[in-house]
Amino acid sequence: ARATARLRSRHVAKVHDVGRLPSGAPYLVMEHLSGTDLKQLLDQRGTLPPPEGVTYVLQACEALSEAHAAGIVHRDLKPANLFLTKELNGAPCIKLLDFGIAKMPAGAASAGMDMTATSALLGTPLYMSPEQMRGARDVDARADIWALGVILYRMFAGRTPFSGSSI
Repeated sequence: ARATARLRSRHVAKVHDVGRLPSGAPYLVMEHLSGTDLKQLLDQRGTLPPPEGVTYVLQACEALSEAHAAGIVHRDLKPANLFLTKELNGAPCIKLLDFGIAKMPAGAASAGMDMTATSALLGTPLYMSPEQMRGARDVDARADIWALGVILYRMFAGRTPFSGSSI
C-alpha cells in the first residue's frame, strides 16, 4: 500500500492512508469510487464495442506504465481489478485496483513490504502469462501486458482465449 500510494496516475485507485490500529490490525484508507468493475460490466453486456474497450485498456496502460516505471508488477490484472467510474466531466475513467499480490521493487521488499511467497501460484489463471504460471518469482512487466491482452480479447470475443477443465 505504501509503494502504490506514491503512484499519481488518475487511473490508479488512490491510497490516502495506511497503518495499524491500536489493536495491531492493519488498515488502509482508499478513495471512494462509484461505478462498477469491468467483470460486472462484461457479465451484463457480454462484449464491448471496440472503441469503448480500447479506451478502457489505454487508460489501464497509463496506470501500468507508471507502476512499471516504479518497478511494480501488478500480477493480478483481470476485469474485476479494473473499475469503471466517471471523471467530473462525465467521461469514463478506469481505475486500477488491488495491488495486493504485486511484485515490488527490491528496496520495498527489504523494507518489509514483500508480503507474497513468490514460488506460489499468484494471480487469476485465465489471465496469467505462461511464465507466471511456471512461477511468480521472475515475472516482469510483460506478465501484466499479457493479462491486458487477455482482457482485451475477453472484451471483444466474450470469452477468454484459453480455457480448460483445470489450471
